[in-house]
Amino acid sequence: MFILLLLIWFIFNGKITWELTVLGMILCACIYFFMCRFMDYSLKKDISLMRRSVSFLYYTGVLIVEIIKSNLQVMHLTLTDREIVEPVIISYRTRLRSKLGRVILANSITLTPGTITISLEEDELVIHCLDKTIAEGIENSTFEQLLERMEKQ
Repeated sequence: MFILLLLIWFIFNGKITWELTVLGMILCACIYFFMCRFMDYSLKKDISLMRRSVSFLYYTGVLIVEIIKSNLQVMHLTLTDREIVEPVIISYRTRLRSKLGRVILANSITLTPGTITISLEEDELVIHCLDKTIAEGIENSTFEQLLERMEKQ
């Protein structure tokens, strides 16, 4: 948080000189001390936040790759001469404990082409898949594995 405060200081000042750097470091240290003392903030939470942000960036990269792969799969499904498309609705129980993790999982499933999360109640997801071949990989998705790892941090 100290580094973030210092970056904001530099952005608002518009230039970097040694005087502004020293003054900014002093002010940011005072604000950080105030946050630790009165706002239930700590260095431990700062390190945890940094670890989670790295995991979240990795998750975003995996999500983008999965969106591209799903786009190609749906394109192949629609552009081939296959006449029978078998849409399917599946019910799936997730192993995620937190509400935030379940919501992120549901949104990630909806963002990938060919799947839509119809409902999310407690730990049960109801998902509509464009074809039954798309529904095969949902039970052991990388999304859920990464979110489980993020929950443990």
